[in-house]
Amino acid sequence: MYYIYHIKGKKIGCTNNLQERVEKQQGCYNYDILFTTDNIEKASAVELNLQIKYGYKQDKNSYKQTIMEINNKFYITQKTITFTSTKDQNLTDFEFPSYINYENQKIYFTPDVQDWIKKNNYKSQYSDERYIYGDSLKNYFNSLDNKEKPNIFDSIRFWAQDKGILDKGDSKTQYIKLQEEAGELANALLKNNNIEVIDAIGDIVVVLTNLAALEGLKIEDCIDAAYKVISKRTGKMNNGTFIKDK
Repeated sequence: MYYIYHIKGKKIGCTNNLQERVEKQQGCYNYDILFTTDNIEKASAVELNLQIKYGYKQDKNSYKQTIMEINNKFYITQKTITFTSTKDQNLTDFEFPSYINYENQKIYFTPDVQDWIKKNNYKSQYSDERYIYGDSLKNYFNSLDNKEKPNIFDSIRFWAQDKGILDKGDSKTQYIKLQEEAGELANALLKNNNIEVIDAIGDIVVVLTNLAALEGLKIEDCIDAAYKVISKRTGKMNNGTFIKDK
């Protein structure tokens, strides 16, 4: 629910959490509620209109616009999560954040969750924006195994997405980066520096994860495909190297 509140002589504002926004953050306990609604568009319009009516300076951005900026172009109500930057049912042009907080629970946008959202979103009756039902998303997320956090490869891809690597990078630059990290691994091995070996191997995995993503692949699938081949190989060790049978 959205509340248009009035602190007499100071301001008219909008919030979906009076205790947090007005009482805790602004330290005000003496205020009036002028309007309530569960529609963010209505709340945003009414707030701006009442600011003019009561003689206060009108906000530069509406409440909805502010929430969109804070929440990476989506906003959350008590019932829905609306993706404001896309009109596409498959959300192909939407940049998912790592997670959202919904009803005091972190819901991670893992690939499984993203796929679910793409299949279960609806067109808003008020605009061309797409939305999903929050409780349905939460129920789906809680049905997943290992739901507390995404796996390490998901985390790497989230990081790469946040840093712009997956949007602005390319496979060739990641390959060059891979050679750089391989050189650092060689140097760490020559120095017999275990700490640097750990760091270099980790960096190599990160780069390979990003390179796979840039090629439209998941590193987990690449590893699985490779293992299915090598698991059937036979051969023998020779001078510290496994030589496969021809």
